[in-house]
Amino acid sequence: MVRTALACCLLLASLAACGVPRIPGITPYQPEIQQGNFVSQEMIGQVKPGMTREQVRFLLGTPLLTDIFHADRWDYVYWREGENGKRESRRVALFFNDGKLARIEGDVASPATGR
Repeated sequence: MVRTALACCLLLASLAACGVPRIPGITPYQPEIQQGNFVSQEMIGQVKPGMTREQVRFLLGTPLLTDIFHADRWDYVYWREGENGKRESRRVALFFNDGKLARIEGDVASPATGR
């Protein structure tokens, strides 16, 4: 009798740990997930063609992607998922020529390039 009661209690405790009952109107906290380098329009506005790599790194930070086969290209990638599940992503590529910034491509337009 005691063994049966103990087995039932153990079974109920293990089943209770498997799931949490849903309460209408109350949802668990979901943190905002952010990955990559955030590059705003204001930050890109400060970058001008002819700047050195060090000047660009000072303004925008270290690039997320640097390719060993294309050393004159820096990629800044940003991805964010808000609490509501909405996703935002940006991609900015900077191209250098002889150590100086030649052009900017991507989601954020630069006033220096006339875009």
